Amino acid sequence: MTLLYDVKEGEEFGIYVLIKGADLRTARNGNPFIAFRFQDRSGSMDGMYWSATEEEIATFQVGKVAFLRGERDNYQGTPQVKIKALRLAEAGEPNDPTLYVERIEMKIEDIQEEINDALFEIHEPNIARIVRKILSQNEEKFFSYPAAKRHHHAMAGGLSYHTVSMLKIARAMIEIYPQLNPSLLIGGLLLHDIGKTIELSGPISTEYTFKGKMLGHIVIISEMIDQACREIGIDNEQESVILLKHVVLAHHGKLEYGSPVMPKLLEAEILHQIDNMDANINMIASVLEKTEPGQESAQIFPLDRRAFYKPTFK
Repeated sequence: MTLLYDVKEGEEFGIYVLIKGADLRTARNGNPFIAFRFQDRSGSMDGMYWSATEEEIATFQVGKVAFLRGERDNYQGTPQVKIKALRLAEAGEPNDPTLYVERIEMKIEDIQEEINDALFEIHEPNIARIVRKILSQNEEKFFSYPAAKRHHHAMAGGLSYHTVSMLKIARAMIEIYPQLNPSLLIGGLLLHDIGKTIELSGPISTEYTFKGKMLGHIVIISEMIDQACREIGIDNEQESVILLKHVVLAHHGKLEYGSPVMPKLLEAEILHQIDNMDANINMIASVLEKTEPGQESAQIFPLDRRAFYKPTFK
């Protein structure tokens, strides 16, 4: 079956895709249009549906499978679809949304093993109990959810995969810098993004939930820690709990990036750096996978719209 990223620039195609995003916008002439994001297992691609009717706006909803006829285009260095025709998939056609969801390459069993091993690296008893409690309560979502709606690790299982990638970096850092506190770094790392199991709607056509929009995953995880303390019977005013909360609250690094506090612990700063590093590497590696050797990649919006060159040699 032909996939979105099998199609070359300027080539016409007709394929089934998942409607991952469908934002209603208004053009300069006042007419409504739909800014689509289409997805299959090769990745996601945007396309504009101009002069959309009320019926079309109501029909082409997020999470639906559609048959898309179009042409592979390019806009400011980013692959795009020039839409020529669009209709919903019908009965008897491949209309199961799960067929079009990007998935991580690592086996869930291997990720689970890495996470379980990491739990034994948390030596402070209260942090260990809190982390185990929260992970056990959110286990199914933690291993199936993406780490973001868009950009880094935005695929089924991306949340736990991102966490394991960060774990590998953290273990190397602990070996190089023995002054790091493994309980704070590993404990905070395992929890830092688990609020996304509430902030996001799930792996298929991911959207922000109402609570996610109003609070964000950083505030949500702080609430989770307090709730776990109440359920276990731990005093959330003691130093280890407050410092664990600080590590997760500060993991975006700056107030303007969404953290309510800036890092004031070595472990908080290191977690922020590891998180940023892994996210950036994933975004760059993802676009380079779709780039021919000797060419520049599509622009990466969160990285100042920079394009990255793919060498011809290994």
